[in-house]
Amino acid sequence: MHRTLLICLSTAALTLPLPLAAAADTAPADTAPADHAYYADAEGKSGESLKTALHEIISTDVTRLSYSQVWDALMATDQDPSDPGSVVLLYTGESRGADRHGGNVGDWNREHVWPQSHGDFGTSAGPGTDVHHLRPTDVQVNSLRGNKDFDDGGSPVSRAPGNYTDGDSWEARNEDKGDVARMIFYMAVRYEGNDGFADLELDNDTSNGGTPYMGRLDTLLAWHAQDPPSAFEERRNELIFEDYQGNRNPFIDHPEWAEDIWG
Repeated sequence: MHRTLLICLSTAALTLPLPLAAAADTAPADTAPADHAYYADAEGKSGESLKTALHEIISTDVTRLSYSQVWDALMATDQDPSDPGSVVLLYTGESRGADRHGGNVGDWNREHVWPQSHGDFGTSAGPGTDVHHLRPTDVQVNSLRGNKDFDDGGSPVSRAPGNYTDGDSWEARNEDKGDVARMIFYMAVRYEGNDGFADLELDNDTSNGGTPYMGRLDTLLAWHAQDPPSAFEERRNELIFEDYQGNRNPFIDHPEWAEDIWG
């Protein structure tokens, strides 16, 4: 897309303000060569065969963090770009001091976007410490969300404007809808029951409770389409790959694969 823009505006490029011209000149290609290599075994597949191929890719040579190591990881992966001493909280978008983490009011803690009870995996190394679905969240907002499935509707959440909740579901604010969907998609592909943990799957229910399922799939697919991957998500994905776990979230790199598997 960026190359097309440059061709069409070639005569005007010299007069562009420097930041815009620089951004156009240095914009990355849609898919980097390293991305082609990482996902080579998934190319040309769809449905269950794509899901299986991606599972193998993102489950190979993965580093498992301890639950205490997650604190440091989140301080880096969710760092506020405009305030390096703070993290950006899921569900509210608030910037909060990175050192204000814990379990007290005013702290941020480690939100399992795929709840621990949906598969009973706790906080042992594995799904309980997988940073691809762990995000900094206000302690009280984390408690309000609990282990609810995701869906549209409910009453406004006063502590998290833009979010809604009812007895069995949570609607994330618009800015987080796609992030949530892609984290849930990742978990359903990463954990297939062959590594000592439950086989995590998606369905269209919102009363999954202690089962290893998460819903509502149709809603999550709509959120994914509505809110494409952001620069924040892409940076986060890269840091987890390079510095912490050695694996990627395929649905940030290739959003079209969600529809190819579950559409």
